[in-house]
Amino acid sequence: MSEHEAEPAEALAPRRSIEETAETKFPRGLVVRLFAYLVAGHIFAGFLYLLFEVGGK
Repeated sequence: MSEHEAEPAEALAPRRSIEETAETKFPRGLVVRLFAYLVAGHIFAGFLYLLFEVGGK
């Protein structure tokens, strides 16, 4: 039995190219920054809302 016959079927599947994976998956850094900006934006909006609520009384 040769070493190629002992490999599992997943190892014989063609590998995806960099272009294919880049098109289907966002970079991790982009996801982290997007999440941080969304959280920071909501906190800032809440702070402005609080300022207007307190200032309006």
